[in-house]
Amino acid sequence: MSYSIRSGGLERHTAEEILRIEPWGPHAVRVRAASGTVDPCAPGALESPAPSPGAELSVADDGSARLINGRIVVEAAADGRLRFVDAASGRKLLADKAPYAHHPGPRVHTAGGRTEQHFEAYDGERLHGLGQHLHGRLDQKGCVIDLVQANTVAAVPFLHSSRGYGLLWNNPATGRVELGADITRWTSDGGRRIDYWITAGDTPAQILDAYTLATGRPPLLPDWASGFWQSKLRYRTQDELLAVAREYKDRGLPLSVIVCDFFHWPNMGDWRFEESEWPDPTAMVAELEGLGVKLAVSVWPTVEPGSDTFDELRSAGQLVQDAAGGLMTFPWPSRSAEEPMRPMAYYDATNPAARAALWQRLNDNYRAHGVTCFWLDACEPDVTPDVAERAVYAAGPAAEVANLYPVLHTRTVADGLRAAGDDRPLSLVRSAWAGSQKYGALLWSGDIPTTFDSLARQIRAGLNVAMSAIPWWNTDIGGFAGGDPDDPAYRELLIRWFQYGTFTPVMRLHGDRAPNQPFSATFTGGPNEVWSYGEQAYGILRDHVLLRERLRPYVHALSEDAHRTGAPPMRPLFFEFPEDGHAWDIDDQFLLGPDLLVAPVYLAGARTRQVYLPSGARWLDPATGRVFEGGTTLDADAPLERIPFFVREGAAIAPVVR
Repeated sequence: MSYSIRSGGLERHTAEEILRIEPWGPHAVRVRAASGTVDPCAPGALESPAPSPGAELSVADDGSARLINGRIVVEAAADGRLRFVDAASGRKLLADKAPYAHHPGPRVHTAGGRTEQHFEAYDGERLHGLGQHLHGRLDQKGCVIDLVQANTVAAVPFLHSSRGYGLLWNNPATGRVELGADITRWTSDGGRRIDYWITAGDTPAQILDAYTLATGRPPLLPDWASGFWQSKLRYRTQDELLAVAREYKDRGLPLSVIVCDFFHWPNMGDWRFEESEWPDPTAMVAELEGLGVKLAVSVWPTVEPGSDTFDELRSAGQLVQDAAGGLMTFPWPSRSAEEPMRPMAYYDATNPAARAALWQRLNDNYRAHGVTCFWLDACEPDVTPDVAERAVYAAGPAAEVANLYPVLHTRTVADGLRAAGDDRPLSLVRSAWAGSQKYGALLWSGDIPTTFDSLARQIRAGLNVAMSAIPWWNTDIGGFAGGDPDDPAYRELLIRWFQYGTFTPVMRLHGDRAPNQPFSATFTGGPNEVWSYGEQAYGILRDHVLLRERLRPYVHALSEDAHRTGAPPMRPLFFEFPEDGHAWDIDDQFLLGPDLLVAPVYLAGARTRQVYLPSGARWLDPATGRVFEGGTTLDADAPLERIPFFVREGAAIAPVVR
């Protein structure tokens, strides 16, 4: 029943459980438990641990044990309960929940492979991260969060606490975390193990530094990615796309990226251009490069019978299987005249050979033409929950490994580009998991509504993505589903969203605008360029495209910080000002780096908004030249032409934003 020191960690063996606790990087520990053996090769986001110099392990005569690793101390009771303590102050950070009468204890192992971990809950604790969820909250205390990928949801099981710890639930199984008043409970539907990593930090920056050291630093942002991205649903031909890029050039508007969306291929799974619509991709890319524009191309994981790859992938066992028999399929539009909607399969991103096969196609059919930016759409993969639950991957059944799919899909492109000499991979993705940042994931918030309420939810969602250590994030500016460019009310929303997007880590205009068409392989949305919304809107949008261009060197400096320390470019106020108690309450403002404070307008008709300026700095209003003391709240003007933003006094960025 007592602990022993084995292989640099503490172990406790009982008839019910093997428990292992070990240092895992500076200021952090990893805890694993299983009713059988602790599998060192179980899938997750943690690879080889960083060194933990000076870690101390001891076992006491009363059966308890203790592990000290930098800022964190683990106190392991003789009955197996764990308590995590700040080494400097002795303050409790987190502890196992004391079991109720007849309760099995803080760790639960079921015969079906489901596991649970029960922690104490604390009044006043603020909880952030967990990826992207559109519930409209920054502090997620009181929420139940499903650890399941979906369109608009990216389940990243990393939790940041205002108590001074960060916790990674290192299990790619589907499940949930319940952030209750009386308990914090993590549940995995499969995998037969408990596996989590916890770090202590005096600041949020220290916590994200430790987390990205353990799960991977993000690569540097490519030079081409920091400006304005133009996209719509969808440019149907090479001529149509080039005409838009030329128009930007003719108007003197800087454009960094233009996006070639889905159904540019003959069949799902061909992963190549349809020649009748895109006759000369090499010439297209060359012309775009001459205009200073990068081409991004949509790639789906869907594979259609009759495509170039279906038989090859199927015979090699590289398509996702269905527990009910055969392949996992879901109906999607096809160019087939006889069968415009047909069941389609999915390549298996958890299979290394399947990833290699996909990259070979992308290399031969896109990279050979000069395309190196890929939009990895629908990478959940995008199927209904009942189908997703039946999926059987090469790595295991969905209940055990489903959350690996998006991160390994992103890895496909990152590994391919790095092998080709490109050490700054960046892929636009709709889903992510722990560690996605190290593969250059640029997460966007999916197919969101076109409403002011939706805009408000993006602000909080983006900040939780930042606190999940994914530095590059964006939304469809204006929302995705709908929006009439001729409607004055929608024009106001588009302007306010565009202003917000100017200060997000990546700025991308996209959406399915009116007149909308039925979902098919031939449909497209209405106009969605900056000149599509009338003269008044155009002048405002133009000014913000030019402002974004001036911000690009600042964004690249933030990329250096993210690459070196994991600090997200967009961050909550408390990230930079953790000593300011009121900063923890603000969920509708954000900082872009340390020096720009942004207060988006997300109410229709609003021409002022309240802004809190955190203490510890003085703040310049570039619109008026006035300087305000930190720790104050003011009513800031917000005419339609701009949203309130402030610059830390003395910051080098000040002349750029005036």
